[in-house]
Amino acid sequence: MSPALFAAALMAFPALVIAGAIADLTSFRIPNAISLSLAAAFIPAAALGLMSGVDPATLGLNLAAGAAALVIGVAMFALRWIGGGDAKLFAAAALWIGWPAALSFIGATALAGGALALVLLALRSGYLRPLAIQGPSWVARLAQPDEAAPYGVAIAAGALAAFPMSALARAAQLG
Repeated sequence: MSPALFAAALMAFPALVIAGAIADLTSFRIPNAISLSLAAAFIPAAALGLMSGVDPATLGLNLAAGAAALVIGVAMFALRWIGGGDAKLFAAAALWIGWPAALSFIGATALAGGALALVLLALRSGYLRPLAIQGPSWVARLAQPDEAAPYGVAIAAGALAAFPMSALARAAQLG
C-alpha cells in the first residue's frame, strides 16, 4: 500500500471540514452533503489505515467517538444550542478523530467557539456593525445582533487542531 495514497485519502478530512466552515460562515447552513461525504470518506481512509497498521480496535473507538458525538450533538440541537448542521459536522469530524484525540477536539472546539463569540460581539458592536453592513451580504448577516453564530467555523478549527493527534494521522505520520 502506498503511503502517498493513504495521505491523499486523509486530505479529504481537512478539505471537507473547511468546506463546512466556509458554508456555515457564508450561509449559516452546512449542507448535509458535506457531513455525509466526510462520514463516507472515512471508510476508505480507515481501510487504508488498517493496511498501514492501525489496530481494528482503535477504529472501533473512532466509530464510538462518532456515535457519542452524534448523541451529544443531537442533544445540543434539541436544546437549541447549535444547529442541526453543526451537530452532524461535529459527529462526522469526531468519527475521523477518534479516541482519545476527541478530548482535544472538544477542548479546541470550545476555545475556537469562545474566540468566534468574541469576534461576533465585536462585529455586532456599534463600532464595527456600520462598516460590516456595507460589506458583502454574508458579512452584513454576521453583523446582525439577533443572528445565530456559525458554529461550524469553531467545529472546523477544533477538528483541524485535533486531527494530527488522531490514529489515522499518526499512522500516516502526519501528526
